[in-house]
Amino acid sequence: MAFATRQFARAASSAAATAAAKKLVIKHVTVIGGGLMGAGIAQVAAASGHTVVLVDQSEEILKKSTKGIEESLKRVTKKKFADKPEAGAEFIEKTLKNITTSTDAGAVVHSTDLVIEAIVENLEVKNELFKRLDKFAPEYVWTIFASNTSSLQITQMANSTTRQDRFGGLHFFNPVPMMKLVEVIKTPMTSQKTFESLMDFSKAVGKSPVSCKDTPGFIVNRLLVPYMMEAVRLFERGDASKEDIDVAMKLGAGYPMGPFELLDYVGLDTSKYIIDGWHSLEPNNPLFAPSPLLNKLVQEKKLGKKTGEGFYKYK
Repeated sequence: MAFATRQFARAASSAAATAAAKKLVIKHVTVIGGGLMGAGIAQVAAASGHTVVLVDQSEEILKKSTKGIEESLKRVTKKKFADKPEAGAEFIEKTLKNITTSTDAGAVVHSTDLVIEAIVENLEVKNELFKRLDKFAPEYVWTIFASNTSSLQITQMANSTTRQDRFGGLHFFNPVPMMKLVEVIKTPMTSQKTFESLMDFSKAVGKSPVSCKDTPGFIVNRLLVPYMMEAVRLFERGDASKEDIDVAMKLGAGYPMGPFELLDYVGLDTSKYIIDGWHSLEPNNPLFAPSPLLNKLVQEKKLGKKTGEGFYKYK
């Protein structure tokens, strides 16, 4: 009898270990940050059948976010359901029903599978947020934390919590509903279970995930930001006009936007923040050298499309 009991105990223990090793099927998502990125992530998650709580600091911001999501869905369905307007209207209604909003992140974190942070690109602010959220997420629940950062170290954010094994990067691209890529970032502490769950979630929301270690800029921005900065240096030296550089890269390299158009679209302040951060990490790397012109434009609050002027002027 004792032998049978020991055998049963070992079998139960093995079954528990196997269950623990299985990937988490993410169904409930909390997105922190109701800006363009956060709203876009909430939209694609809700459209793919996930229940989503979108969190921000005020009801006013959340109303604007929800309205933006609805308008985005209308644009998507106009093309996707061109011959079936009724099906398009049903899709929009179903997607919006999957989204709720809240101004209290702590109240919703305990009942979610995945928390995606999409707030300001500032490490101190992000760390403070994750430290606070960590207190509300029960240790016994496998809630995954992920950051949508495009340039900051995921490891540093993970270290602000007690769940380093359940922490990774999910870098979506703007505009989220249109862009098919997601970079899934695995730190040295990210468990295989967490990594595979994030990969599966990315596929579930209709994206094509690529994986990368926690290196500055990951894949896309590590190549893209130095390219944009070199374009600025080319212009600063007087070697070519910004208009000709943009035309050259669009017609010669097939890029949808030239580097100056892209800088204005991304935001000059965001680009400056990224390059300054990388420069502080590797001050002798010429690819990460700051630009006097970029610094001047940011100082003058000419940040690109969002302010009406950057390298170009906008109506």
